[in-house]
Amino acid sequence: MEFMGLELGELLLFAGALLVTGVVAGILAGLLGVGGGIVIVPVLFHMFTLIGIDESVRMHLAVGTSLGTIIPTSIRSVRAHHKKGAVDVDLLKRWALPMLIGVALGTVVAAYVNGAALTAIFATVALLVAFNMAFGKEEWRLGDALPGKAGQGIIASTIGSVSAMMGIGGGTFGVTIMTLFGKPIHQAVATSAGLGLLISVPGAIGFMISGIGVEARPPFSVGYVNLIGLALIVPATVLAAPWGASLAHAISRKALARAFAFFLLLTSLRMFYGLLNGG
Repeated sequence: MEFMGLELGELLLFAGALLVTGVVAGILAGLLGVGGGIVIVPVLFHMFTLIGIDESVRMHLAVGTSLGTIIPTSIRSVRAHHKKGAVDVDLLKRWALPMLIGVALGTVVAAYVNGAALTAIFATVALLVAFNMAFGKEEWRLGDALPGKAGQGIIASTIGSVSAMMGIGGGTFGVTIMTLFGKPIHQAVATSAGLGLLISVPGAIGFMISGIGVEARPPFSVGYVNLIGLALIVPATVLAAPWGASLAHAISRKALARAFAFFLLLTSLRMFYGLLNGG
């Protein structure tokens, strides 16, 4: 019995891996304040590689599907943080337009670059994120306050464009930037949940549109968003997100951050190896 070109046993393994991906992404989001996309994209990339999805669409599918999964988790997260008064609503309003412009730009660029280029972008930024998570210190600062309106516009549009191309929410870059400019970590995490919504909605729509009619996509894909991945990952991520928040008080954040940085390092090196060896 086959489905999507997979035997039943392989399909069950694939489904199980997607569910585990969702759980891990949700837990890490709660523990570290990073968006689930930084976990979902590399795992989807590896899974799509294992089942033989064409290299030309592999990373586009991973990025588009990841952006789709971020939408419901961001909505739930930002509502929970907003009830506690932790979201900087004024910052979200200031950043909304430049961030949307950045997302649009990133989505257009991603649509026109090949799979190898998109993989190289993710691998490079993942390496930088891994370095920051492993060696970054809480006392590091770029300033005591965010720059003026123009400077914040540049920051927001850059976060939007790079995040859209990588298939991640605003947490990975938003938390880092805000804390480097003196924002309290809890406020940075809460506000970044709102950034995730600004990035994921237009980003997912853009990847749906840009992937219409493209060959080599697996069944049940709307453009570059795979509905099977969406259906399995989203419930698991939503369920697991509160677990991460609870575990944050019982586990060393530094040790976990370094372990996750090691995972990102291995992912980045694996992607670069694949690019150099044509697979």
